[in-house]
Amino acid sequence: MKNIFLIAFAIVAVTSCTQPKKIGFVDNGTLINDYQEKKDIEAKFQSKIDAFQKRTDSIGKAFQLEAQEFQLKAKKLSQAKAQEEYQALSQKQQMLQQKVQFEEQQIQQASQTEIDSLIAKVKDYVGDYGKKNGYDYILGSNEGGSVLYGNEANDLTQTILDALNADYKKE
Repeated sequence: MKNIFLIAFAIVAVTSCTQPKKIGFVDNGTLINDYQEKKDIEAKFQSKIDAFQKRTDSIGKAFQLEAQEFQLKAKKLSQAKAQEEYQALSQKQQMLQQKVQFEEQQIQQASQTEIDSLIAKVKDYVGDYGKKNGYDYILGSNEGGSVLYGNEANDLTQTILDALNADYKKE
């Protein structure tokens, strides 16, 4: 009886080892960069960046005019008064620079948050795709070389990208 159990266990072990694993891979860079939602996020933030640059350019030009006016006016002022106004102008410049840096950081953080969320969404999508289509593994290829070679037949990049974009259009 003990031998029958061992033989049955050995048969199960051998047959489970001989079943080929279904493995695919995706090019992470292509999958993320060609995903329409990422392109839309980039376009949205590019318009925010453009508006930000216009604001900072106009603030910079206004400050330059104020500085030029001060230079002309400083010649007519006493040294003490000129020094006082120069310090006020310097403080204003520092405040403007801090405001610009703060707004720039806000845009970068918001952009990074959305991109991180998008990457998590794509990873989940690839996992769900693998489960639904019977894959044991879906590997990610990148410049670091996690997949150094993959048979074209196992490259799921375009298939998953098309499915992602189709689902995104439905939203």
